[in-house]
Amino acid sequence: MSAQLLLVDDEPGLREAVKEYLQESGFSVQTASNAREGWDLMQQSTPDLVISDIMMPQVDGYQFLKQLREDPRFQALPVVFLTAKGMTGDRIQGYQAGVDAYLPKPFDPDELVAIIENLLVRRTAQAPPMSEDGENMNIAKLAHEISKIKDLLSPRNAISHSPPPFKIDLTPREQSVLNLVAEGLMNKEIARRLETSVRNVEKYVSRLFSKTGTNSRTELVRFALEHGLAQ
Repeated sequence: MSAQLLLVDDEPGLREAVKEYLQESGFSVQTASNAREGWDLMQQSTPDLVISDIMMPQVDGYQFLKQLREDPRFQALPVVFLTAKGMTGDRIQGYQAGVDAYLPKPFDPDELVAIIENLLVRRTAQAPPMSEDGENMNIAKLAHEISKIKDLLSPRNAISHSPPPFKIDLTPREQSVLNLVAEGLMNKEIARRLETSVRNVEKYVSRLFSKTGTNSRTELVRFALEHGLAQ
């Protein structure tokens, strides 16, 4: 399966040319004309790598990168800056903001492809071993979390519910996923139960983390039980 890339650039000609070249190089590419559009696309599907211009209207590349790095879902996501800026100070600002690579325009598209491939290989090498359903194979941690979830579930009737500290609107599918997470099911089991893909389940779980301000399944279940969100 080819890597999924997101290209964010407000120059239509460059955007289409780079997209075409990357697709010919074997990548799957989504494009956005600005950072806000790019952010919206990322809520629907998390890419394997983001390529972004810096000089864009409304939200520039640095602000976009800051937004990504502040979201737990995207903190480790590789990001490449494409920019007309080539001064050392600008590059330093990009690296300090958390960019992984910096390629000044005009650039050789083969160099961009090499950078992308290198970052993807490094990301794969640094990632924890994955199981066949795409979940981390840290069995001890997984078992510990499931045990904690079951401990939370056992005194369900004893938990006093309080309203959530902020408004939370869940879609019917998000509610279904939350209910199954609260049962202690992992992504592969949830996908089988809901007759969908593991990737879709991962997307819904990430949305639940974001909407509830939690960072793990245990935190999510505790939050849901304490505030009467899980059915």
